[in-house]
Amino acid sequence: MAFPEATELARSGAPQARGRRSLWLALVALTCAACGSALGGGEEASWPEAAKKWFDRARASFETLDIADAQASVQKAAELEPERPSVRVLAANIALSQLRYDEAIAQLQGVSSPEARGLRARAYWYSGQLVKAADELDQLLDDPEVKDPWAQGVSQLARTGEGREPFHITGSLLAVVEMVSSPVPTFVLPLELNGEPVLAMIATGTPEVVVDSSQDRPSWVSLRFDRRLEVKDVPALHRDLSSLSRRLGAPIKLLLGVNLLRRLNVTFDFYASQFVVRAFPPPPPPGGTSVEVSYIKGGGMVVRSRFGTDAKAPAATFLVDTGVLFPVAVSDSGWKKAGVDTSSFEAVSGEPSLKQGRLPHLTIGSFDLPRVPAMSGLPLDELEQSGGIQLDGVIGAALMAEFRASLVDDGRTLWLEEMPMPEGAPAPPAQAPVSSSGAGGRGRQSAAR
Repeated sequence: MAFPEATELARSGAPQARGRRSLWLALVALTCAACGSALGGGEEASWPEAAKKWFDRARASFETLDIADAQASVQKAAELEPERPSVRVLAANIALSQLRYDEAIAQLQGVSSPEARGLRARAYWYSGQLVKAADELDQLLDDPEVKDPWAQGVSQLARTGEGREPFHITGSLLAVVEMVSSPVPTFVLPLELNGEPVLAMIATGTPEVVVDSSQDRPSWVSLRFDRRLEVKDVPALHRDLSSLSRRLGAPIKLLLGVNLLRRLNVTFDFYASQFVVRAFPPPPPPGGTSVEVSYIKGGGMVVRSRFGTDAKAPAATFLVDTGVLFPVAVSDSGWKKAGVDTSSFEAVSGEPSLKQGRLPHLTIGSFDLPRVPAMSGLPLDELEQSGGIQLDGVIGAALMAEFRASLVDDGRTLWLEEMPMPEGAPAPPAQAPVSSSGAGGRGRQSAAR
């Protein structure tokens, strides 16, 4: 897989850089929840040495999405300190990141800290236990120290959801929607919102469906795809998406968050202009790669990758957010892991905090991506502090457009296929700004399979 040269890319994309950053920060606000102190914090009785070592190892492994080691280590800590709240909260956070809702709830039995309430409310909500979610959210939001944008909106939905069957699918078992053609990688598609035709954007970094509205009034909506498959009782938050519409030059009415996407066995392919929704799991694709998916507190999608081509290369953790247009943004710690000196990076004109460079290698699943255009300077602290996961960066739409992507196993697995470009597909521009479209060409020389 190859990417075009980009010496002047930041300059050509400068007028839009601030807007891209603002959009990403808005999506962070939907994904994050600053629910008090960090996991494991606060005053507790002294630890037995062995239990503390296992707990620290579990937390460090979870921060880097080494889920197998995190689970084994927190289990060791729990065997030694079964009633310690910080151990149980960490175990619940690990379980929730893997969408194991019952396990997360069981771990938090009797724990009443803000962190515990926030996790328990999410486990109830995502598992469809709306009344219990509403009760938990009410108690969480009664705490004056809690600032949780997700909880504020979802609490209203949970209270009005009694008697509903969230995400109830009717009609056809499958629908194929032709996405909107665009010269830059964006995942925009037409659908029907409550019977009215609208445009929606796939936003894998966003937990819930978001409806464009100047009023913050969450609601339950109905979505229909290709006039064939309808999803009823979809919970939706409301935000003003007008700035996104202006930047894309299209009236975006909806963001399709992961709470919807992972229930629909979706496939999206930018160059084939296809978005597929299914009421059944598809068979594994031949020649693809399988990537394990985790979720920040059950919300934004995160994956583990590597800054290199072999198994000993440094591991990297990325939020996958198709709602932003650049290929990759890397944190300062991520650049250090990758062995890249950012001092020579070129500043993005008009946005002094942002710079552009290249990752020598990024490996996702079995795909090795050489010389990936990447940005430096986007803030990731809020996401990291709220979710207990150390992010090395964000993978955006321009990189995801290089693959046909399918979300299966209730969202726990992402299949990536490198597909041949269909005849007649729009060719990417020779020079596309890293800050808005980034990857540009669609090469077909992946070094690793």
